[in-house]
Amino acid sequence: MNDETNTPRSHPLVEICVGDLRSALAAGEGGADRVELCDRLEVGGTTPSAGTIAEACRRLTIPVHVLIRVRAGDFVPNDPEWAAMRDDVDAARRLGASGVVIGALHRDGTIDRDETARLVELARPMSVTFHKAFDQTPDLGEALETLIDLGVDRVLTSGGRPSAEEGADALASLIAQAGDRIGVIVAGRLSLANLPAVVRRTAAREVHLGSAAVDAVGSSCTFNPRDGSTLDWSGVTAEKVRRIMEVVVTCR
Repeated sequence: MNDETNTPRSHPLVEICVGDLRSALAAGEGGADRVELCDRLEVGGTTPSAGTIAEACRRLTIPVHVLIRVRAGDFVPNDPEWAAMRDDVDAARRLGASGVVIGALHRDGTIDRDETARLVELARPMSVTFHKAFDQTPDLGEALETLIDLGVDRVLTSGGRPSAEEGADALASLIAQAGDRIGVIVAGRLSLANLPAVVRRTAAREVHLGSAAVDAVGSSCTFNPRDGSTLDWSGVTAEKVRRIMEVVVTCR
């Protein structure tokens, strides 16, 4: 397994989901172990620009995993979209990414084995994560075995439920089933309040947080737009990530 978590750890690895370059750098500054680099998080995430990937990989000392997803909606690509995904995997590797995050299904919700295998082969030597499309599969245990057979390194999941808290029992079962054969990243509305309990209930080795690391970011501009628009935005902040890291070390 091409896994960045082989070194024994006293607490779970923390991956922060980021939707822009500044957020990626803030996650690194705050002490995150890894970032999942995306665009358009409001629709669940799509592939970020080449420039964003390149600069994140140049400036961060932690692994950068790039989301490979061409559009919002379902996870059933057509032929042109598959071609675009293959090009994006190739670009992520050339730009210095440590890993890619992929996920594709057949129309019945089962994993597309052939195309997933093709992307995994193309991605190497990068690490490969299968994203939360996994939670839409009809049988999570069977889907996990499929990903193991395909050589995927880890899967991002909330146990098939809207949140990790609700899916904790299923997550515990998946983590036990996975053993050392594949990593399981626990995800889904994790917060500072519920993180310790979820980690204890699931025996999570890796956790994935997004909104818990986000705060309001004020623009440094000294003018007020005459059109009434705002220059502020929401993004990951180093302070929020530091707090997550402080909490996660208590989770064992």
